[in-house]
Amino acid sequence: MTECHEIFPWNANFETGIALIDEQHKKLVGLINDLANHLAFQSNEITLDEVFGELADYAAYHFNAEEKLMRSYLGNDAMSLEHEATHRSFVTELTRMKANEADKPVEAVFGEILSYLSHWLAFHILESDKHMAKVAIAVQNGFTLDQAKAIAREQMSDWMKVMIETILSMYDTLSSRTLQLMREINERKKAEEKLRLAASVYDNTLEAIFITDARAVIIEINPAFSQYTGYAREEVVGINLQSLRTGLEGEDGQQIWDAVAASGHWSGEIHNRNKDGELNPEWLTISAITDEQENIINYVGLFSNITQLVQRQHKLERFAHYDTLTGLPNRLLLSDRLDQAIAKARRDEKYFAVCYLDLDHFKAVNDTFGHAAGDTLLQEISARIKGVLRAQDTIARLGGDEFVLIIEELNHPEDCRPLLERILIEVGKPVQLGKDTATVSVSIGVDFFSSDNKEAHVLLQQADQAMYHVKQSGKSNYAFFAAHAAGSDPE
Repeated sequence: MTECHEIFPWNANFETGIALIDEQHKKLVGLINDLANHLAFQSNEITLDEVFGELADYAAYHFNAEEKLMRSYLGNDAMSLEHEATHRSFVTELTRMKANEADKPVEAVFGEILSYLSHWLAFHILESDKHMAKVAIAVQNGFTLDQAKAIAREQMSDWMKVMIETILSMYDTLSSRTLQLMREINERKKAEEKLRLAASVYDNTLEAIFITDARAVIIEINPAFSQYTGYAREEVVGINLQSLRTGLEGEDGQQIWDAVAASGHWSGEIHNRNKDGELNPEWLTISAITDEQENIINYVGLFSNITQLVQRQHKLERFAHYDTLTGLPNRLLLSDRLDQAIAKARRDEKYFAVCYLDLDHFKAVNDTFGHAAGDTLLQEISARIKGVLRAQDTIARLGGDEFVLIIEELNHPEDCRPLLERILIEVGKPVQLGKDTATVSVSIGVDFFSSDNKEAHVLLQQADQAMYHVKQSGKSNYAFFAAHAAGSDPE
């Protein structure tokens, strides 16, 4: 055997995102191709048995490794158990087919085995393994198992279409020698079956699909396109796509078309208006189809409504970056804002202040009126301070009764004094807590960023020290940290 041909070419769509699993899948695909080549070049039965044995042994090794990995994320979840049952059924079927050697010619038996291996592995990777991997990755990223499953279902919604395209493209690459092999396992019937399946997917998928000519004039759509956009087939066939999908018009739309022309493919989020005028976010994938001279002859696109996904992403982003009680930026977002303020101050050669705030007598409010009243007070004080700040300033809650302010665009440190005085006044006003009234004050420590190139954590640390100086000096006041003073005491 001097040449090697691929009956099962590896495709990037097979990648699950877990490196160990992907490497083992590639190895399995390589062993299947080895078996196909030995069969195509009429290797003897002993050689075929040796290659088959190596493939079966490696499949068992891979299944064991994959099951251990998935159990580490999913435990004994039904999804994991079902996945393992699929592996066992594969081994059972492979054993049954191999046992037919006594009744059938060797080439016929191994031809059937190759067909089964190729189809089973392709569908198993694209559907089951990829789905499991997405769940595992989501769990690894900190989501609960139920959340991870929901995320995986969302992400897998487009994969049936990808699966069909991948398998079809896989068989398009068959060489003349592998075609001879595939004729032994009735390639024509299998191709017809795949085409029927592809047509069924096209008609029944939830994603909207369109096909245009080279001028972007629509020549075909699937039923989901009509259901989603509100346009019947007879209303859109013969119409330029750009007149229906507003996200493909104008300068932004031209950038999409330029990208497709340059690379043959584009995917991303766009906003389109449907027939009823409703504007929705969509995830669009559009590809160019070329002839033998690489001239574009058609465009094929697929899009889906991602409104709920966008809303969930926004909720997750807000949960990750904002305090749930007050709605103020949390410690994570404060860190980002501090980095931005430092970069801006260096660029503009201006000061900005970092103010560490701690409410005075807050514990007494909690002890006297209860935690619910304390939460109400924190919300009110947060709103008051936010109302004093300018648009470019930031207030963040670190937790409890501690806050941090970033006061930007100061020409001189003294420029922040009026704002700090107003904060002292606003915080000191009585707060209505149902039928009761409570009064607190605030101690504020201030440090400045100028040309001394302080890091963010140093600014916070020194502002905190200045705040404690205020606490020790009678509270309800503010103090600047003076790094030049003896012992680095606040001034």
